[in-house]
Amino acid sequence: MRLPRIVVICGSTRFMTEMAEADLRETVAGNIVVKPGCDLKSPHALWSDPGEAEVLKSRLDDLHRAKIRLADEVLVVGDRIGDSTRAEIAYARSLGRPVRFTHPEVDPDAS
Repeated sequence: MRLPRIVVICGSTRFMTEMAEADLRETVAGNIVVKPGCDLKSPHALWSDPGEAEVLKSRLDDLHRAKIRLADEVLVVGDRIGDSTRAEIAYARSLGRPVRFTHPEVDPDAS
């Protein structure tokens, strides 16, 4: 029995609502979806201490790179990308993962 396609959602956590919508659409399409599970920009007791938050951010970045390695393809959500998302795109492409965009105009490698 073959597993469904695995899609990892990447993008700024400011687009968490859009990520949830992308998750819904990809799931309905029959894909397994993985995405960021924490929004460090929103207050929470687990990252209220700035020092602990910095350590957590590093761990979450490592975890997200593992999700990219696991995935068959990457879906970048949002109409803007920052340095972290740009690095995730470069990492995915270095592994040969196809990268799709909800807003193709933000693709840093588009000509």
